[in-house]
Formats: sequence, structure tokens, C-alpha cells
Amino acid sequence: MSLQHGSYHQNVLYQADKHLVQNLKDARKHVHHICSLHKNKVVKIETLDGQTFVGRIINCNKGLLYLAVHNPHQGAQRAFFGNPYYNDDELILTLVLYELLVITLLST
Repeated sequence: MSLQHGSYHQNVLYQADKHLVQNLKDARKHVHHICSLHKNKVVKIETLDGQTFVGRIINCNKGLLYLAVHNPHQGAQRAFFGNPYYNDDELILTLVLYELLVITLLST
């Protein structure tokens, strides 16, 4: 059974305000720059939802931040293989840049 796009009546349920879109793009660009400057540094990150993560910035790409965090199940099978950015005692979290509220550099 195939569905044809043209046979549906389309009602826009949500469309972001153009000013909101520009603010999100600006925030994403700013946070991307900050994260790029602090690759391989240990940070504490708080999200808009109140979640807190401590880890090492691995990469920042296309609006996403890759954070290596301590793996409580060290030695468990990993989802990623052959990546030079992490070791067996870390897991990689992917966070959306514009959902980050606070990034604190932790001294080691």
C-alpha cells in the first residue's frame, strides 16, 4: 500500500516564529564556538530540562555536542567501535546545543 503526498490536505500544526528561529540559530552558533574551543576539556553541563552531566567534550557538529561520560558498566559491549576519541570507561552522550543552559569548565 502506498501513500501519495498529494492526496492529503495539509494543515500546519506549528510554525516557529522567525525571530525565535534566528535566536536559536545564533545560540547554536555561539555554543558551537565555545565547545570547539574546549574540546577534550572536562565540563559540567546543565540542560533546559534540569539534567546535569559531567564529561569531556569530544566533538561539536551540526548542532550536536558529543560528551564522553564515565561508564558505570565498564567492560560492557559498546555501541561504537574503533573511535579514537574515547576509551572503555566512557560512554558518548549526544546533546542538542540549543537545549544547553549552562556549561562550566571544571579544572582537573
